[in-house]
Amino acid sequence: MLIIIVSNPSRKPEKQYKTKEDDTMEKFITDERTGLQYELVGDYYLIAREDEPEGRPIGIWGQRHLRYSHKHKVGLYAELLTTGKLNDYLADLNEQAEAMFSRLVKQLSEKEGVTEALKAENQMLWVQRMNNIRSAAMESVANDLIYC
Repeated sequence: MLIIIVSNPSRKPEKQYKTKEDDTMEKFITDERTGLQYELVGDYYLIAREDEPEGRPIGIWGQRHLRYSHKHKVGLYAELLTTGKLNDYLADLNEQAEAMFSRLVKQLSEKEGVTEALKAENQMLWVQRMNNIRSAAMESVANDLIYC
């Protein structure tokens, strides 16, 4: 958490902030000159930062690509980081990878005949085949999108 205390002892305060009638200080005040909002923390007014809006999730595929690009594609990583586009880039890549993974699992399961009927008939065989399909799809996504 970042705490910023603003003070300038050489300058007199431009405005005295009102207190409530019961002699307690207001929880939030706004500086009309700067437009900044301050929050009462203990006996001090600190700049009240609004929580940053949550960005799009990077996900597992984005994290893997982040580690790879940080280590092997330093130029791309530095450019995206300095321009502030790294999180959006990784979130887009994660969405593409998730879509590709889902599509591949569906296609491979249809191709190999892994159906709900097989699941009802022989659960262990269905789990074995689905795990093989998921592994193949993960490897394909990793080779085509993540580690390239």
